[in-house]
Order: sequence, then C-alpha cells, then structure tokens
Amino acid sequence: MTEIKDQGGAASHTVVVKRETPRFFRERKTVRAMMDLYCADHHGAGALCRECAELAAYADRRLDLCPYGSDKPTCTNCPIHCYRPQPRERMREVMRYAGPRMLRKHPYLAVMHLIADRRPAPPLPK
Repeated sequence: MTEIKDQGGAASHTVVVKRETPRFFRERKTVRAMMDLYCADHHGAGALCRECAELAAYADRRLDLCPYGSDKPTCTNCPIHCYRPQPRERMREVMRYAGPRMLRKHPYLAVMHLIADRRPAPPLPK
C-alpha cells in the first residue's frame, strides 16, 4: 500500500493505493473464492450476502496493511494477528469450511495456498 499525501490548498488528503503484486492478487482471489463458497452454501445467495461482503472487505483491508509486504506468510503461520477477535473467528470458520472444498472448485488457488502454508514466517519487520 502506498500513501500519497497532498498538502496543496486548504485541506490535505491521503490516497491509498492497493498492493497489487502477483502474490497479493492471488491472496485476494483465494480469500474471495473461499468467501464465495462459504456464503453460497450457508446463505444461499448468488452473490455475497452483506455479512460475508463485509468480512471479505475487512480481509482485503487487512491484506493491504500487512507489515510483511510481499514476504507475507499465510495467516496461520503469522506471529502478528492483525484481525480483531470476532472477524478472526468468522474467517477461521469460513476457511475450515471452504478449505477442503477449494481443491475441487479452485485447484490452482488451493495448491498455491497449501504451498505457501508450508513456508515459515520471515522475521518480524522493523
């Protein structure tokens, strides 16, 4: 994420740009696929329900703010827990349900997530 601060004029504002490396793109896609699987099977909607859409947006924001940057470990291996307790537990529930089903629906994303999960967390960023 890059912040660009503009001091021109009377008011200043900050523009936030998402990280879009191939790794972050795949992470976002994986989380979204898991949310889609979970919501479709539990809430029956064709698109994400309001509650699941909020959780997906929260996960996206957390990904943008990850201090590890492109060295980001999977959340399971991360020593920094950036999710608040309630969304963290909800995301665990989603991943417990969707994880095994990802191999059938999204095999590439599932395998890449499993490979990333085997990678140890790098040292904490300064």
